[in-house]
Amino acid sequence: MSDNIKILINNLPQRLKPVARFLRHQESTSGLSTTRYIQDVSTCLIPKAVFSRSIEDLTENTFLETSEEALIYLTPAILGEHIARKTFSKGLSADLKKEVAETGVDLLKKAEKNILTKNNNKKVLPVKAAIALTATAIPLTEYSLNYIKNLMTLKLFNKSDFKNIASLENNKEDKAHQEKVKTSAKKHIALAAGTYAGFLGLAGLLAVKGKSSKILQKISEFIVAPGNKLFAKNEKAKNFVNKYLNMDFNKSPKGKLVLSKGQLTTCVLVGGCGYFGASADRGKENLKETATRFPLVALYVITGSELVEKGFKNLLHKFGKCKDVMNNRKEVTPFEKLDKLAEKLAKEKGTTVDKEFKSLIKQKGLIFGLPYLFALGVMGFFVAGMTVHATKKRYEREHMG
Repeated sequence: MSDNIKILINNLPQRLKPVARFLRHQESTSGLSTTRYIQDVSTCLIPKAVFSRSIEDLTENTFLETSEEALIYLTPAILGEHIARKTFSKGLSADLKKEVAETGVDLLKKAEKNILTKNNNKKVLPVKAAIALTATAIPLTEYSLNYIKNLMTLKLFNKSDFKNIASLENNKEDKAHQEKVKTSAKKHIALAAGTYAGFLGLAGLLAVKGKSSKILQKISEFIVAPGNKLFAKNEKAKNFVNKYLNMDFNKSPKGKLVLSKGQLTTCVLVGGCGYFGASADRGKENLKETATRFPLVALYVITGSELVEKGFKNLLHKFGKCKDVMNNRKEVTPFEKLDKLAEKLAKEKGTTVDKEFKSLIKQKGLIFGLPYLFALGVMGFFVAGMTVHATKKRYEREHMG
């Protein structure tokens, strides 16, 4: 952060300083940071805590929300950038190591026009594919979390019957059912671990032998650009698959590997299998509750959050709000350029730089704050409250006539 920006933040009113620092930190880490982690955990966990039905229910939700958000916002930078990239890129030249940050889709596009890039891809794409395969730890861990949660609740509270956990009943636990839940959880966790071991084995093979094998080259291309292989002649289908079903990392403005939409979507879909499987183990009431909540949450995470953010930007633009910090294409000025923008506006309006900077922080805060309030109110409190209410009413209809 420049000294000029620091001075402007320090000159802000006390109530706006935390907002400015939050916005700056969030942008500087491409959104995959501790601040974003805290933001999303609070959006999901606070409503569930308010509507929790027992200490077991609260403990489970706390475990799931904190661990799931850590997978999304903290794991990719550690696993992809600091472990996999350093491990699998060791044999590459300095120039090719930089190429590893580019998406596989972009590298293949460049290769169509550039013979040098095409030759480089023979070395880079297997490494990228190996790194992408290590990212399967994210969805596979997400898959395992609900089974781990079942084991945790059994260990801490000696409960496996969802009706008891959700305070629908208070019956004695069935030991045979507890053993069934425990056995199923261990089996599925072992399945996820074994699958990941297989992916790691393939990753090692690609990194070591990929540059000299045509078959491994094709496998590498499929991993980092599946749409190109599956729908080469259908542009829309190709772009859709490359965006939503691609385990390749994205590139941050600073050339770092960060979570991609494809990794996020895969995490939601594979994790959903774990949700439903672990819920079914604990009883039909748990399964029905999952079926009520999961489609709404999954749709919002995959595409809904983007649509909400775009929708609010369109509304703000339509009503002439935040026009200093957002242009006609709804692009928001980066935080690190706000000092220059404040100076420009101060000259145009005959005001002070501090005054214009304060206004810009308020505008950026509004652009960020509206989607957050929507997520907290609708996807947080409404979905949590609706789910708990629906489960209770279903149980009453089925058991009380």
